[in-house]
Parts: sequence; C-alpha cells; structure tokens
Amino acid sequence: MRKGNNFKRNTVSYRINYEIHAPTVRLLDEKGVQIGVLSIQEAAKLSEEKSLDLVEVAPQAKPPVVKLIDYNKFLYQLKKKKQEEKKHAHVSETKQVQFGPFIDEHDLGIKLGRAREFINDGDKVRFVVKFRGREMTKQNLGREVLNKTIIQMDDIAKVEQQIKMEGRQMIMVMSKGPKKEEEGGSEKVENSNGNQKVEVSKTNI
Repeated sequence: MRKGNNFKRNTVSYRINYEIHAPTVRLLDEKGVQIGVLSIQEAAKLSEEKSLDLVEVAPQAKPPVVKLIDYNKFLYQLKKKKQEEKKHAHVSETKQVQFGPFIDEHDLGIKLGRAREFINDGDKVRFVVKFRGREMTKQNLGREVLNKTIIQMDDIAKVEQQIKMEGRQMIMVMSKGPKKEEEGGSEKVENSNGNQKVEVSKTNI
C-alpha cells in the first residue's frame, strides 16, 4: 500500500489505502476481476507488492469492495466515463422557427418539417410570427398561422407555452409529446381549406 501520494481529489470522495478501516474487503484487480475476500492487511500487502493503491469503490457492500489500482489512473477512468456519458446524452435546447403572418402553405410546410426534426431530436421549438410595420394590424393572421402549426404538429408535439405577444412578435413554444387538452374548454379551429376541424384549447388561442 503506497504512502505519501499527493493525490488530486475530485468532487467525489473515495477512501484509499490507510483510510480504509474495514477488517475485511472484497478485492478486485485493475480490470475489475474479483481476487477474493481478504483481510485489509492481506489486501494492503498485495497492494505494496504491486505498487498500487487500494480504492474503496463500494463502501456500502458487505464486505466493502476495494479495487487494486493506481489512484490517478482510477480518477482518469472515472473522468473519461463521465465524458462519454455526457457525449451520448442529448441536452434539450430551444430551437426557433420564424415566419411572417402572410406565409404561404408551401413555406409553412417546409418550416414545420424542420420543426418536426427538432421535436424528434428532443428539443423544444419556439415559433415566432414577426410583424413588420403595418402588419401589427394583422395579429389575427399570426394567430391563424400558429393555430395551423398546432394542428399540423399535434401528432408529435404539445403546446408548452401558450400564444402571446412579445413586442412586435407573437410566440408559442411546443415540446415533444401528444397534444393535451387544457382546462377551460376547447373550440374548433379550421385549417386552411376550411373543412378539417381539430379541437384546440381556448387557452391556446
């Protein structure tokens, strides 16, 4: 068992070497292969022979599980594992899709196709209708565009933030999940051809 090593401690604390007080331990080698249940003295002697450290990796086990490994190498392996986990874990972001109140059906379809990609990737989408100049008098058209968005996205997305004005912009946020009915009743909203009707919460419009 090595003495006097100046280890850099990370945020997770592990008992090592002479900090381990259990009378017996279950010892693993560097590769995680079980050596067996040994007294702490036997484990210490083995660590000295191999010039390695004893690292208590499972203190709650009976007996505690101790690994025979260079402690700095052990910390490096932990760091590398966390980096790999972080690399493969998707962090949800809020993407933005913007259009004007007079957007045509073709362009709307293209933008909603991109929004579907964001939703399927687990991201949220902030839909923005931007009004320029006298377009501010056409807020009803902006609501119509966002209601069409709700209808066309409701198989994969739900409204997370209801439609509201922010300055010269009308915004709405949707996230992954089927549309859920909200309290306060609902009403029919027509799509562009005027014959398909979908239930949309009053609070959504």
